[in-house]
Amino acid sequence: MKFRKLGRTGQDVSVICLGTMTWGEQNSETDGFAQMDYALEQGVNFFDTAEMYAVPPRAETQGSTERIIGNWFKARGSRDKVILATKVSGSGASTWLREDKAATRLNRAQMTEALDKSLKRLQTDHIDLYQLHWPERSMPWGSNPTVFHVNPTDETTSIAEQLDVLDGFVKAGKVRWLGLSNESAWGAMRFLTDSETRGLARMQSIQNAYSLVNRTFETALAEIAMREDLGLLAYSPLAQGYLTGKYQGGALPAGSRKALFNRLQRYEKPGADIAIDAYLGLARDHGLDPAQLALAFVNTRPFVTANIIGATTMAQLKTAIGSIDIALSSEIEGRIDAIHQLHMNPAP
Repeated sequence: MKFRKLGRTGQDVSVICLGTMTWGEQNSETDGFAQMDYALEQGVNFFDTAEMYAVPPRAETQGSTERIIGNWFKARGSRDKVILATKVSGSGASTWLREDKAATRLNRAQMTEALDKSLKRLQTDHIDLYQLHWPERSMPWGSNPTVFHVNPTDETTSIAEQLDVLDGFVKAGKVRWLGLSNESAWGAMRFLTDSETRGLARMQSIQNAYSLVNRTFETALAEIAMREDLGLLAYSPLAQGYLTGKYQGGALPAGSRKALFNRLQRYEKPGADIAIDAYLGLARDHGLDPAQLALAFVNTRPFVTANIIGATTMAQLKTAIGSIDIALSSEIEGRIDAIHQLHMNPAP
């Protein structure tokens, strides 16, 4: 396994981060235990989850993924071997996350409730990396779109107020470090500047979508990631399975996320299929597993701290973790960029 520093914490985290969002829905607790056991054996020390998981989010499964991880910590006695990341939900309409059935907001009361519940489910006294899952303010999903159709409003908890709450969590010892997710360049710099000028705990990472078919992070955020030590924790590196080739030509494998939930529209936008076919052809031309090509691309970007992989089978998990050993030649890098120029960011 390879390791990189998490922001300015001095902590080494594995470049492969174990994503967990299928546990409690597509995967059982037994599956989750097996995945965590294997990942730890392979040197993966970084796990990522969220209060709202499993996916798709619904009241019946909310918190189930954190509970599975907590049960594994208790059964294995391995809490000290893992850098644990979880997330608090941003502003939204899900009324089943909070005791009072209120829509989610990033305010003091809700964030405190969310953290305390996560700690209980995870059976731990602290979260290593506590992330804001998405912004409090109105933004397109992912916050880094190619088309902007949002009219920002001021009816939100300010960034300053959010930082005050988060800094309190750090001072109380419930959280070690802080992170962003689905955030924009503007938001990232506002959080960093506010924490620096006021002497508060700073953001150490940003978890955004990043893949061969969504390189929007490179436009403005990549420089921030490198110059401000706000490394990317890349999610959906396989475009929710599309870059494996499993859906090519309209295929719909039984048990796949698309077959079960039909929630992959982010990767079904005009032109996405043409770009995906081009990357699959590139892998074929060089005798590479298309999943490992896509993952190796993410692993090797200089602004990436960790690549969040997810799997529903052990075979998928082994392929994903094995991508850490794949090197990309200058020829492959050149062809990737050439495809990108022709089919730029079809799935932001």
